Amino acid sequence: MQEMSSRATTEEPSTGLQTGWNGRVIGYVAILMLVNVMVDTVVTAPSFIIAQLKDAFQTTHFAWLDMSAMLAGAMWSPLLGKAADIHGKRRILVFTLLVAALGGIVCLIAPNLAVFVLGRALQGAAVASLFLTVALIRDVCASRFAMVVTGVVTSGSAAFGIVTPFVLQIATAAFGWRFVFVVAAGFAAVGALCVRLAIPNSAVRTPGRLDVAGALVLGGGLAGVLMYISLGQDLGWLGILPLAVLAAGVVALLVWFLVLSRAPEPVIDIRAITPTLGLGFLVVTMGTGAYRSMLSLFGLLVDVAPEDGLGYGIAGPAALGLMFGVPSFGITLGGILAGAVATRVGPAWPLAAGLVTGTTAALVMFVAGSGNLAIAAVCSFMLSLTAGSMVTSGFNLASLLTSPEKQGTISSVVMVMIAIGSVMMSFIGTAILNSTDMVVGGETVNSSLGVHTYIAVGGCAFVLAAIPMTLLIRRMRRSGVTGGPAVRG
Repeated sequence: MQEMSSRATTEEPSTGLQTGWNGRVIGYVAILMLVNVMVDTVVTAPSFIIAQLKDAFQTTHFAWLDMSAMLAGAMWSPLLGKAADIHGKRRILVFTLLVAALGGIVCLIAPNLAVFVLGRALQGAAVASLFLTVALIRDVCASRFAMVVTGVVTSGSAAFGIVTPFVLQIATAAFGWRFVFVVAAGFAAVGALCVRLAIPNSAVRTPGRLDVAGALVLGGGLAGVLMYISLGQDLGWLGILPLAVLAAGVVALLVWFLVLSRAPEPVIDIRAITPTLGLGFLVVTMGTGAYRSMLSLFGLLVDVAPEDGLGYGIAGPAALGLMFGVPSFGITLGGILAGAVATRVGPAWPLAAGLVTGTTAALVMFVAGSGNLAIAAVCSFMLSLTAGSMVTSGFNLASLLTSPEKQGTISSVVMVMIAIGSVMMSFIGTAILNSTDMVVGGETVNSSLGVHTYIAVGGCAFVLAAIPMTLLIRRMRRSGVTGGPAVRG
């Protein structure tokens, strides 16, 4: 099968690569998990304080407050991925952590929404840290063992999320919403120090140059298209400014695709993305986007009590902890299981299992989740299983189909797909809620129609993702390359 890399079809030399658990590997994993705890804090923690942020900055655009870091991450990732392959993954990881720390400080002192979004954009560098930890794993672990370690590193950090909401609920009540960004900046700084002192430098390098212009054009194009979705909600879908932003984004993407992507060393070599890999990217984009949008919605549901009579809402004692804390165990469990299963049957099947779990959770939430905290918590747990499984499987699939010298670049593409899906679905959800809100007692609130439509759209994204998922499994079967026992480290 021509489209499969030699990494996926030949036995990998074991010299210098870790093939099992030992003290050194456990130390690496602990540090890389600390890095991903910081990533989780940057990406997820604002969901806990959406209501406070909306009040602090007097805005209805909660998607910008929550997802601006993911949007910036989509822009950062291609450049940082290519830089990691050229200059070394450890060096670039330390750089991203320091930039993320700076972003946390900017958010902490932000006097207005514009400065806050700038800080979130800097924090978006943390999003790149996730795929760099995966790429580093591939440098130190043999391929089969690396699948298991990837599951632990990408999702094991979520175990800290079991207690994080409870702690943040108490801390933000005492110190305000800014406490979240103190924690994020602190984690980033400590993570940078630990990585620099303890993680070995990358042994695999790819000679070349950075296509900075291509990265800026690609990132700007993505930002323009996604900004249109947000601006169109208030300024009108046919307004001059939104259409100008959309046009600029589309033109930038076309210029990158038609001209810059064909350069000798593009920031992302789309010619190297095989049909099989492309199908995997599509599944990850749709699945993780649906999960992230639901997580943002939960942040609003826990702020409304069932007795308010709005037809939705699950506020109550420990609601925040149940919706964001206990399900963190699901992310850890989903990721670790996905990595372990992938060593036997390949990453495509745990990816499919995550999709089925997410679809089921969205259906149950739509039918029976309104006003029922217990059912909503179960659905949140199932969606967390989906998140852990899909993220881990997405990285494992990309690594399986990619040569060692391109691990940083291709892992960055996975992160771009995750970011695009997350941002797109969250902005669509915001548009749905804003277009269906109502006034109760002189206050504008979300309607039951809007909330249920939001859930239905997320469920449809899961269902539609089943189409490329089916095609992906068929292609993997025909190729005879699964990533299971045939791939030995």
